[in-house]
Amino acid sequence: MCVGFFGIQIGFGLQNANTSRIFQTLGAEVDSLAILWIAAPLTGLIVQPIIGHFSDRTWGPLGRRRPYFLVGAILTTAALLFMPNAPVLWMAAATLWVMDASINITMEPFRAFVGDNLPDEQRTTGYAMQSFFIGAGAVFASCLPWMLTHWFSVASTAPEGVIPDSVRISFYVGAVGMLTAVLWTVFSTKEYSPAQIEAFERARAEAGDAVDDQPRRVKNYLVGGAVALLIGLAGLIGVWATGIEKELYVLSGFIAGLGLLQIVAGLIRRAGKSNGLTEILDDVFNMPETMRGLAVVQFFSWFALFAMWIYTTAAVTAVHYGSSDTTSIAYNAGADWVGVLFGVYNGVAALAAFALPVLARKVGKTGAHATALVLGGLGLIGIFVIRDPQLLWLPMIGVGVAWASIVSMPYAILAGALPGRKMGVYMGVFNIFIVVPQLVAATLLGLLLNALFQGQAIWALVVGGISFFIAAAFSLRVKEHRA
Repeated sequence: MCVGFFGIQIGFGLQNANTSRIFQTLGAEVDSLAILWIAAPLTGLIVQPIIGHFSDRTWGPLGRRRPYFLVGAILTTAALLFMPNAPVLWMAAATLWVMDASINITMEPFRAFVGDNLPDEQRTTGYAMQSFFIGAGAVFASCLPWMLTHWFSVASTAPEGVIPDSVRISFYVGAVGMLTAVLWTVFSTKEYSPAQIEAFERARAEAGDAVDDQPRRVKNYLVGGAVALLIGLAGLIGVWATGIEKELYVLSGFIAGLGLLQIVAGLIRRAGKSNGLTEILDDVFNMPETMRGLAVVQFFSWFALFAMWIYTTAAVTAVHYGSSDTTSIAYNAGADWVGVLFGVYNGVAALAAFALPVLARKVGKTGAHATALVLGGLGLIGIFVIRDPQLLWLPMIGVGVAWASIVSMPYAILAGALPGRKMGVYMGVFNIFIVVPQLVAATLLGLLLNALFQGQAIWALVVGGISFFIAAAFSLRVKEHRA
């Protein structure tokens, strides 16, 4: 079930470790990196709930989730092949949108896939095994440019505006690995039919928290939507009138868009009708208590991760290697080393995946998750404290433990609180609490760095470390369903 996640993480790892490098090579300034990365949260926000909703209702020769694995893998492979060949910045940014949407098409059903096929007592181990394959795939992807340069003498530098061969070939290798791994899962696994899952649900009697299936009141949709729409429009006007950072247009537009969707859903309900939009929004507002508690934890966890993914290359190359010139040997050596460091934290995550279920049995899932998040916070702050680049692998150990837990423990906690008939849609809705913090980070971090830290990227990692600590504190407050 989890081999496909190895392939997904190859694509995700190449994206995380090299996108900022590609953007900078094509002319992006450091303070514009965050807004260019906006594709990742926005596509996830749109795609995952929709894919979850429809995969819950899909059944065919390839089953329930596997058709989405296959389509997403093919589209991701195409994006990986094109990304390092983008001739200009806007084409690279557009390709990131396509790549992230495609990864999300594949990734969301994989989360529900484990929840579908495993009973409560095996889900922590199942999601931990996913974490192992995530770590293994990301190690391979993150280290590829470095390995090609140091083991096969592939050039890691190139003329101004040209992507180095080490990065370009890494994406080609990653595309093949991605497609092969996902195809393995598609054709080597089976799924329980909707009727079987319904029978399992009846046998379980109570599947975690009670899920309210009642539609939200029309008045609540219309009033709540109008308030959000007005706030968003006021923000858009305020940004335009004051001329402050353009990134705030995105955040204000998101709030306005959320309000508009609620109004549309309210009008559909008032007409006595229902469709995918109303059903997804009803599920959002009727989410279980456990999911509400995890939402806060996810917000601060993924804010920290996004700060790391966006700014580690810029921070390490500027502070530890002393160069922001993308054509220089120093900058490209630092960028290659960041790929290795990302490989370290993912390698640690692969190993930590085996320890997390043991820790969870001793202190509970929420306690294990809080412990891992504290280690992650110490790791990000450690990158700021340690100035010898050769020692930066040490703080990445803490980041790796946190990453292993972030991609497994919340899903193990959540799956035990969800009914099988809504596993897909709620796993997709859960992605909202991954996307929103990334959206906030992408719109506000650049502004924050310019306003408080003279644009120094290294401080974004300190902010991320503090965010991890806050997430750990909230993790201890989450209601944990015990089978």
